[in-house]
Amino acid sequence: MSLAGRIVLVTGAGGFIGSHLVEALVEAGASVRALVRYSALGSRGWLDAVAPGVEIVHGDVRDAASVDAAVRGASVVFHLAALVSVPYSFAAPEAVVDTIVKGTLHVLTAARAHAVERVVVTSSSEVYGTARTVPIDETHPLQAQSPYAAAKIAADKLAESFGRAFDTPVTVVRPFNAYGPRQSARAVIPTIITQLVAGRPLRLGSLAPRRDFTYVADLAAAFVAAAACQRAVGEELNVASGREVSIGELAGALISRIAPGTEILEDRERLRPERAEVQRLLGSAARLRALTGWEPRWSLERGLDATVAWFRDPAHLRLGRYDAAVHQV
Repeated sequence: MSLAGRIVLVTGAGGFIGSHLVEALVEAGASVRALVRYSALGSRGWLDAVAPGVEIVHGDVRDAASVDAAVRGASVVFHLAALVSVPYSFAAPEAVVDTIVKGTLHVLTAARAHAVERVVVTSSSEVYGTARTVPIDETHPLQAQSPYAAAKIAADKLAESFGRAFDTPVTVVRPFNAYGPRQSARAVIPTIITQLVAGRPLRLGSLAPRRDFTYVADLAAAFVAAAACQRAVGEELNVASGREVSIGELAGALISRIAPGTEILEDRERLRPERAEVQRLLGSAARLRALTGWEPRWSLERGLDATVAWFRDPAHLRLGRYDAAVHQV
């Protein structure tokens, strides 16, 4: 299915991944409608800078009426809106569950009511918990080690239920650790970069966990490929590079690029509860490749170079602990 000329709704469009997806959709010729959480300051997130001409709809995924109005008339819906932060979910689990679970239910309900041709729901590799076998494919058991992961599992199962019970044409896309320009400092790569660029001591939590990082442009391309592929309907699709790196190794690579010789200090406030820490995530995107032909184009080294260059701009050097918002995904 070609997206050119179709009305395509993106929830969470003003956030990190959402804004990159909007750009990819515009490039693909889609008529993009962006659902952005209302702000009294009038901000549209990253869309203020990157996507002129996109139709902006203010609303909240927790509000069924505003979601229904946004979905009406759309052919394809990409649902990215969420409260995105594992640490924040320990502090405010009800808010995280309310946004992710209720928001997904509202999107699916509206998509069903308006006979949307395709719905793509955003999951997270956090739903797998610490890897039991690697690389992790879509048959790996789901195990929630945080309220955020539990909410995402519930949302994934809602998507599955709508597909089975109502024939809603839904695909679940499951990214492994996205990174790149515009990401908030809640995530580990911006956390490291912003501290180093600002000349601060590098304070991190555990250095042992291993992660599979996907550059955001590759992730946006995966979303588009999944939506365009009829065979992807009813599927859960990992988006992963197939390469893992420890947080300590990642910090070392960024230190060498920005501030050689910087010492890493342990910040106990950044440590997750012991049994909540996901120690290893290494993904397999074999199913996505087989169905769509998607391949990652960005190596970790190239992606880190591009991300560091973006954050070196003083206008982009934003420090924050969680920076969690409904639109930021």
